[in-house]
Amino acid sequence: MYIKDGICYAGELAEGITITEAKPLDWGMVLVTFSTGERRLFDTTLLKGEAFIPLADEKIFRNPVISHGTVTWDNGQIDIAPQYIYEESYEYDTGTV
Repeated sequence: MYIKDGICYAGELAEGITITEAKPLDWGMVLVTFSTGERRLFDTTLLKGEAFIPLADEKIFRNPVISHGTVTWDNGQIDIAPQYIYEESYEYDTGTV
């Protein structure tokens, strides 16, 4: 199941998913908006390896850039596949107003 433009669809998310927005939050969390319209929370502190060490620097973490549907940091030195972010992220419930 996935949501696009506020409509819930049955089935699997398409492989061609991209990221349209990434908003850094506290504690290494990022609120990510996908091309489907779905918003999810991604925890960057779970990323392992030397390539991701710069994300511990608040100045770098707070400045993501969307490039060709992928979120990047540190002038493109760090990037993470949108499919990975989707699979490893958590549903974001905006609640009812």
